[in-house]
Amino acid sequence: MASVISLENVTKIYKSKKKKSTVVDRVSFDIEEGHIYGLIGPNGAGKTTIMKMIGGLAMQDEGSISLFGKTGEKELDKVRDRISFMIEAPIIEGGMTARQNMEFIRYMRGVASDERIDEVLEFVGLADTGDKLAKRFSLGMKQRLGIGMALLPDPDVLVLDEPVNGLDPEGIAYVRHILKKLCVEDKKTILISSHLLTELYELCTDFIIINEGKLVEKLSKEEMIEHARSYVSLTTNKNSETVAYIENKLNIKDFKVRDNGEIRLYEGIDDIEKLSKSITDAGFIITRLCEEGESLEEYYLEKTGKQIED
Repeated sequence: MASVISLENVTKIYKSKKKKSTVVDRVSFDIEEGHIYGLIGPNGAGKTTIMKMIGGLAMQDEGSISLFGKTGEKELDKVRDRISFMIEAPIIEGGMTARQNMEFIRYMRGVASDERIDEVLEFVGLADTGDKLAKRFSLGMKQRLGIGMALLPDPDVLVLDEPVNGLDPEGIAYVRHILKKLCVEDKKTILISSHLLTELYELCTDFIIINEGKLVEKLSKEEMIEHARSYVSLTTNKNSETVAYIENKLNIKDFKVRDNGEIRLYEGIDDIEKLSKSITDAGFIITRLCEEGESLEEYYLEKTGKQIED
């Protein structure tokens, strides 16, 4: 499948009088057509800078960027018309209505059809806002308007920086529905950053993990599921004593004890019935025993040791 965005050894260095800081360090990845990519990393990892370089809002100091197979700034500027960006926050004029904001974008992006505005406003759920000014919109409405403005020129690719940041669960679900529909039905390619890993897991087909400006890993959802370890979640009436029994008597060394007292066993889990009987026979009362798999957030923490910050 064709790559619509390609980064090769891209580096960005910000310089001041006192020091220079490498915020993106030799990052390479490809984004294939028709996928939703989640760009994952804590604050300061370089996510927004990567998006700005793709959009031409910042220039890389080293490496190369290719869009739709084109390189060089003149060629990149031409094909960037096929991409819409919403970086950091949607640029909305609060003293105008949703439709007036869309009209402004229509002129700016050279969209010929006025009917396209009605079509997009309906799609993002803002068709009935009428004369209501954007400054009176809820945060969710503003985010949806920003996505609508990005969709107006019918781009092949959407690059969205934290589009669900600050939204309530209903707003997040609505945005997720919109983006999934764009990918599945309209074959749009989407690059989205977020610190809400549960939402990215629900939405994305692929993941790009960034930490301290470096690429940690790029993998599909299927690969993530395969790599994320299965475990048995166990709690008993005497967790501390159970941990000692598991380690010393059952000779299980690969386990974790979480803050809530949950014991996670990563080995000796092929025969759960045998494990359960051994623990029960030792005099412990099992209050929880089930097989589970690590979440995207746990997988991220295992790979980087970093906490995603709000």
